[in-house]
Amino acid sequence: MIRVILCDDHAVVRRGIRDTLSEAVDIKVVGEAGSYSEVRELLRSTPCDILVLDLNLPGRGGLEVLASLREADTPTKVLVVSMFPEDQYAIRCLRAGAQGYLNKAGNPADLITAVRTIAQGRKYVTSDVAQMLVDNLATPTSEALHDALSERELQTLLKIASGKRLSDIAEELMLSPKTVSVYRSRVLEKLKLSNNAELTVYAIRNGLV
Repeated sequence: MIRVILCDDHAVVRRGIRDTLSEAVDIKVVGEAGSYSEVRELLRSTPCDILVLDLNLPGRGGLEVLASLREADTPTKVLVVSMFPEDQYAIRCLRAGAQGYLNKAGNPADLITAVRTIAQGRKYVTSDVAQMLVDNLATPTSEALHDALSERELQTLLKIASGKRLSDIAEELMLSPKTVSVYRSRVLEKLKLSNNAELTVYAIRNGLV
């Protein structure tokens, strides 16, 4: 039996994932969490094989969960299931220690396949991500400026480019407006830009939105 813990801050999303996985007789959801602190505590008390993890958590995000698991050298494997585009986050998550990446807009049946694949000790990526990896090997390209952004900095960039105000971003990420403003300043500095309009243009030109 493959034991799974779900970590997503939206109960409705967790319900959908749980219902999908319940169709497989060899998979059992043994716990659920909605934040970094909850999943850390749950992993200490509940043995599991695979953590199905969302990136966009309140406070400390999914990439920080991956970093924590790597530091602890835990045997738990991680499947990231996120709304963020594969071309920007899949490879980043794999480098951070995840064993697989799925977009929430994908086919629910792929979720079961991904869990089983990872449980067998293999990595899981979609055909699109596999093609990206092959293309990168065939024609290596210089690292884009936004590749150096942290998880929160990249999230801030994407949300600003989508037209959201700093106050809205702060509320969504459960951070203070001052903290989001600091992230914005760091993004502008790292990308060598001056204002939100230039951030938006950069995001569009680089296929981030």
